[in-house]
Amino acid sequence: MRRASRDRGYAPGTARAAFAHPTFRTIYLGAFASNIGTWMQNVVLGALAWELTKDKLFVGVMMAAQLGPLLILSIVGGMLADAFDRRRSLIALSLQQAVFSILLALVTAPDSPNRVLMVLTVFSIGVGNALYAPIFSAVVPILVPRRDIAGAISLNSVQMNASRVIGPIIGTFLYARFGPSSVFLLNAASFVAVIACLTRVTLPPPVHSGSQGLHRVVEGLRVARADRVIRQCLVTIFVFSFVCLPFITQMPAIASEHLGIDSDGTAYGMLYACFGLGAIIGALSIGTVFAAAPKARLTRLCLIGFAVMLTVFGTLRVAAPAYVAILLLGCVYFAVITSLSTVLQEDLDDGVRGKVMALWIMGFGGTVPFGGLAGGAAMNRFGIVPVLVVGALVAVALAAYADLRPAQAEPSDPALADAA
Repeated sequence: MRRASRDRGYAPGTARAAFAHPTFRTIYLGAFASNIGTWMQNVVLGALAWELTKDKLFVGVMMAAQLGPLLILSIVGGMLADAFDRRRSLIALSLQQAVFSILLALVTAPDSPNRVLMVLTVFSIGVGNALYAPIFSAVVPILVPRRDIAGAISLNSVQMNASRVIGPIIGTFLYARFGPSSVFLLNAASFVAVIACLTRVTLPPPVHSGSQGLHRVVEGLRVARADRVIRQCLVTIFVFSFVCLPFITQMPAIASEHLGIDSDGTAYGMLYACFGLGAIIGALSIGTVFAAAPKARLTRLCLIGFAVMLTVFGTLRVAAPAYVAILLLGCVYFAVITSLSTVLQEDLDDGVRGKVMALWIMGFGGTVPFGGLAGGAAMNRFGIVPVLVVGALVAVALAAYADLRPAQAEPSDPALADAA
């Protein structure tokens, strides 16, 4: 497995080199199928919450129930990733999410579903995802040699975002014709794909760092505090996700109030699909066109590009150009995420990878729903545009803050300095 990319002549660190490794390829394809189902469910949940209430705050509550557990339980998932058999853990958590997706289909079958029961069921799915995500994130980089990590992360970002394109199109089509329950049942079925792939492979065992119990939980924090690059990566993803991304959870409201697009129609699905297509382009570019470019510099440039496109998208009032704007917004958004994640993963030791990636998942996924909740409340009071402009300004500030270049040791010997 380790020699695959070299034997086939692929440049190390590229997406093609990573995809040449059989175990990575199998896990990748299973996760892709499952994530299509997940994004079908995600987009329909937001649309259903908006159609039931026309309340931005309730949309935020639904997204908080879905993704909020990531903020608290990701660190537990990171502990599990570094302590227990990862394949068994991933299979068990896939089954748990499938069962509660079936329950969600039953809860939403009536014309006026019980909103409290909806939120509780979605929260239960979110708990499984919060434990699953850091384990999966810790597995992906160790399926390839360290030289191919950048390509693996880029490809993983591509499948996450390709599912954002395919899932919303299928989900909104089924929602408009058969109701939300059909979407949630199909999502439950999609977990069969990842379970089938997991049963076919053997995953490397976790590298034990020697810590136990509570020390496992806090070890990732100690690593982040000691390493400047890791610390800045984590601070950037936490602030970026909370302040700059409320537009994601509030997409149904923005589409309806700014662009005249109904959230229960295929036009909304296409809008979300354009966002996902842009994210694919942005993620794939990091492992192809920009494979050799310094990721620290790319992160800063893409943060500035994100600020520009968020402002453009937020000020549009016509649907047609919004499809183009959100495609470009998705492109720079996930170029930021992929380049930032690459910098982080390349700086990590395998012994603490799970625990540090749990902190990443907390920032990347866990803060988004609470940012959406706060953003929804702020949009109710101040309007959509001011909230998006604040997000754009914070992205510019993060571009100034995020100096992710590794520290250069200063040689004490003048001869060494001259040689350098």
